[in-house]
Amino acid sequence: MFKGFREFIARGNVLDLAVAVIIGAAFATITTSLTEDIIMPLISAITGGIDFSNKFLLLGSVPAGYAGSPTDYEALKKAGAVVLGWGKFVTTVINFLILAFIIYQLVRAATRVQLRKDAEPAATPEEVVLLREIRDSLKTRA
Repeated sequence: MFKGFREFIARGNVLDLAVAVIIGAAFATITTSLTEDIIMPLISAITGGIDFSNKFLLLGSVPAGYAGSPTDYEALKKAGAVVLGWGKFVTTVINFLILAFIIYQLVRAATRVQLRKDAEPAATPEEVVLLREIRDSLKTRA
């Protein structure tokens, strides 16, 4: 049982996948920070101070006994109010678009490198070169 598992894990593509998942998770964290800490504050400054992370639509009434602010999305959500958090959704969509664009650029660059590699002529095997030399030598003797 362990032998088969060890062979499965030792395959190159499984290890590559594991590395890709770990790097992808770290990259997603960086992209989230880029969106939340840089892009959204810039958008907020351009739009006159709108904080998208706290934009929501209250779909029901405020729960009984709720003493917090009626404009605090997280507190209302914690209290059990039915809220539609469209601001967080906008932030998440922007985060996705950034991540998708970067992945697109990486795949595009990798494709270009692969095309260049495929376009290079393969080296002629040594035997073929030797046979051509013999052929040319025989042609000059005749």
